[in-house]
Amino acid sequence: MLNLRKSAERGYFDYGWLKTYHTFSFADYFDREHMSFSSLRVINEDFVEAGKGFGTHPHRDMEIITYVLEGQLAHKDSMGNGSVIKRGDVQRMSAGTGVTHSEFNASQDETVHLLQIWILPKYTGLHPSYEQKNFDAREKQDKLLLVASPDGRDGSVTIHQDASMYAGILSKGKELSHSLTNGRRAYVHIVRGALKVNGERLNAGDGAKITGENTITLAASENSELLLFELE
Repeated sequence: MLNLRKSAERGYFDYGWLKTYHTFSFADYFDREHMSFSSLRVINEDFVEAGKGFGTHPHRDMEIITYVLEGQLAHKDSMGNGSVIKRGDVQRMSAGTGVTHSEFNASQDETVHLLQIWILPKYTGLHPSYEQKNFDAREKQDKLLLVASPDGRDGSVTIHQDASMYAGILSKGKELSHSLTNGRRAYVHIVRGALKVNGERLNAGDGAKITGENTITLAASENSELLLFELE
């Protein structure tokens, strides 16, 4: 069964320097029907103006994944990490017992467009940790590439939850399938373009909660990009 989450139905706020869409309840946006899905707690699509960003703020007991779509995001944290996250990078920060960090657009000229994803950890009170890897677009072309997993297999970043995140860039007319086993669920988020997911059309910003299915079929109506989360 597919439960569609249309882009236009997401929470939206315009703070001037930040335009942000919330798939699930977050901060000032509350929707009882969309609190989370399995361990997937947050998918925020952010557009941050040049030179602007999020000042130092705390997190704890959360797996935080940053996925930059366009531009560059500068990151600093209380663990001593400092980096610039760019297109193709996947950054994972396990907040654990507590961490503070800041995120700013690294450019003075261009907007940065990113997805920030939160996954609830399997255990609380973990030691904070950080990881960042780059995945070339060619690795994602016309296939689903594993970019985050509980065991870091196949070069993915490691998250502390029984969840896996795949990224794909599909050419118009390309079809792929992904198998689900043991009653697992999935969430598909369309980054750009348009796809049919098990026959249902989804456009950029749309998502689908998928339950009770053994196979997910993805068919690109145009050149497209997506994230697929496999969940308990």
